[in-house]
Amino acid sequence: MTEAQRSYVIPVQALPSWRRAVLKVGSNLLAADGGGLTPRYATALAEFIQASHAAGREVVLVSSGAVAAGRAQLRAHAPASGDLAARQALAALGQAPMIALWQSLSPRPVAQVLLTHDDLRHRRRYLNARATLRELLSLGVLPVVNENDTVAVDELKLGDNDNLAAIVAALVDADLLLIASDIDALYTADPRRDPNAIPLDRVESLTAEVLAMAGGSGSEVGTGGMRTKLEAASKAAAAGIPTALFSGRDSSTVVALGQGQLRGTFFAAGRTRMQARKYWLRHAPAAAGHIRVDDGAVRALAGGKASLLPGGVLDASGEFHRGDLVEIVEASGRPVARGLTQYGAGEVKRLAGRHSRDIDAVLGYSYGAEIVHRDDLASMAGFETAGDIET
Repeated sequence: MTEAQRSYVIPVQALPSWRRAVLKVGSNLLAADGGGLTPRYATALAEFIQASHAAGREVVLVSSGAVAAGRAQLRAHAPASGDLAARQALAALGQAPMIALWQSLSPRPVAQVLLTHDDLRHRRRYLNARATLRELLSLGVLPVVNENDTVAVDELKLGDNDNLAAIVAALVDADLLLIASDIDALYTADPRRDPNAIPLDRVESLTAEVLAMAGGSGSEVGTGGMRTKLEAASKAAAAGIPTALFSGRDSSTVVALGQGQLRGTFFAAGRTRMQARKYWLRHAPAAAGHIRVDDGAVRALAGGKASLLPGGVLDASGEFHRGDLVEIVEASGRPVARGLTQYGAGEVKRLAGRHSRDIDAVLGYSYGAEIVHRDDLASMAGFETAGDIET
């Protein structure tokens, strides 16, 4: 870094209030110089997570480092090849020590959650993954998410966990995406090569010009670079989630983060998380079928703040499956809402008019009390009510 870059102090700015965040930590912050993993930088990040928990907030951790840990486990016998099979084997070997590192730094139980992008592209698997993460958070557990490198194919690519973090942020309805990096901000150019590069404290829109500022990967142990972090910020912004990029190597920056202050780059979201999600639910193609509901459900769903429970359902028509986007209509057939159903058409027919407590007895299993959860539902009406409807 040049003298000019050192003299430029990144302004400290207030983070927006948040209740749930996804924190992405890359291999560069976990890999030890001699191989394996080190708590050197992870300790401060774990303390930030603990402070967030103490403040009543929830954190989902997306952590890299398994491949680096696996390589250290084998030491001299580690495969030198960077081909897919070798990396998959190293990832399988390194998952346990990577999780053990975070458990050693966390007073809360740590749960390993392995995902591929395929898990999040398919709606049924998407709902299962989200239900698991939500349950872990409700139990006070720290979920540690990683790419399932052992079985992934296309996903083992440059920056996969940056993009995975953005997808997980949308999956769990996070208010904020935090990316801990080995660089303190987005610069106008690669600061290692351009002496005139200066850091940006705020980016309102990820334009082509901003994307052009990104350099390449900064470390041999990681798979991500600045461009993938910008791609992740772009994905998060599309879901209405802002992103904060900061140095995970600077303990004072991490401490300030726990106090609601960011020394890094803030990427604004064009619309709120709820606006982005509701827009998608209203306009995405729906499955061939609908759920017909009674007048009580129509009134409750009109505000978009109520879940649809079995008691408000009259019947279902067409062919749709768990995870599909379906229209919810009143008795006359007029659409009143749209949402992601937790149950298929046949299951909804069997549950119509029943109480939620009867779901397991009727079906022999349960995916939850709601036919459509309020977070997965967008009203087509304009007035507001609240609560769940079950008669």
